Amino acid sequence: MASLDYRSQLTQLVAAASVSCATPRYDMGNIEVINLLAEWLRDLDFQIEIIPIANTTDKANLIATRGTGPGGLVLSGHADTVPYDADRWQQDPLSLTEKDNRLYGLGATDMKGFFPAAIAAAEAFKDQALKQPLIILATADEESSMSGARALAEMGAPLARYAVVGEPTGLRPIRMHKGIMMEAVHVRGNAGHSSNPALGNNALETMNAVMGELLTFRHELQQRYQNPGFDVNVPTLNLGCIHGGDNPNRICGQCELHFDLRPLPGMDNEELHQSIARRIQPLAELHGCDVTLSSLFGGAPAFEQEATSPLIQACEKLTGHVSSSVAFATEAPFLQSLGMETVVMGPGSIDQAHQPDEFIPLDQINPAIEILKSLIRQFCL
Repeated sequence: MASLDYRSQLTQLVAAASVSCATPRYDMGNIEVINLLAEWLRDLDFQIEIIPIANTTDKANLIATRGTGPGGLVLSGHADTVPYDADRWQQDPLSLTEKDNRLYGLGATDMKGFFPAAIAAAEAFKDQALKQPLIILATADEESSMSGARALAEMGAPLARYAVVGEPTGLRPIRMHKGIMMEAVHVRGNAGHSSNPALGNNALETMNAVMGELLTFRHELQQRYQNPGFDVNVPTLNLGCIHGGDNPNRICGQCELHFDLRPLPGMDNEELHQSIARRIQPLAELHGCDVTLSSLFGGAPAFEQEATSPLIQACEKLTGHVSSSVAFATEAPFLQSLGMETVVMGPGSIDQAHQPDEFIPLDQINPAIEILKSLIRQFCL
């Protein structure tokens, strides 16, 4: 069973709405969550640093540090959630509710439920001197732009030797995941009366050629790159949505396509973007249309940590599970870019994330705390 402190903290975190979304009318700050975590960790003698996110007034990262040294351990989570539709929930999404040995609430598993577990693990060592630092990290906007993790990578902090990203993995260590890119292609032609094609230049027809080129590119990538460590062992490219034209009897003057690409470890997002741009530019010249490629958000790199890493081996021993891969992206590559060996591992299931009636199972909370305590003992003591 979860402790009273865990329940009390998760209740307050869930009640502190912190939706991040690319659509401004849904977007919120995370500062209430950051302030709660800072208060609790300050009481455990952590040094608190709250770092505002540029061009915002209510978003921040938190770096809470106890101890000093060249090594140490980061326990990292994001302080935001996805948007929600309260009408589709069976209970108030912002009120933690226990039912059927589960704790229901927005962000309960993805991933506010990780923070009270990390705090409980840290509290177990409150009267002991740490030989290496323990850092609890909370970031902004993981669910939208990953601006919090990007800001940390740019400032070069925090610094430690090992990092656990507490995304919900059922307490199974994850050492690989694909990256993600979300791209837009915009075609501008010329509208005109459909009775005479010479009166315009159809943007939809040009976009048809663009889509054909993207599917050819996908086939080439999948022939070139495979990784047996993934259930879907090739990079994927999905044509997600298309908008163009306004009436059947008008030549389409504007068309926009959105697609995502999920690269494997070893593939570079910027190189992929440039490759796509080079492939579609000749189509603009061939069809006499303006064709532009842009990124919908900054994307996230693919992630891979060596199986021989002491952190991976420790997590495998503690959990009894061989490390594996997931399809979703996380902030792990940003922490790894700071020089830390990194694992993705936390309580709950990603299957419960991003949907109504999100929950974290009660029977994973204490095991999560014990695993984190063991990692602190090994890497900080």
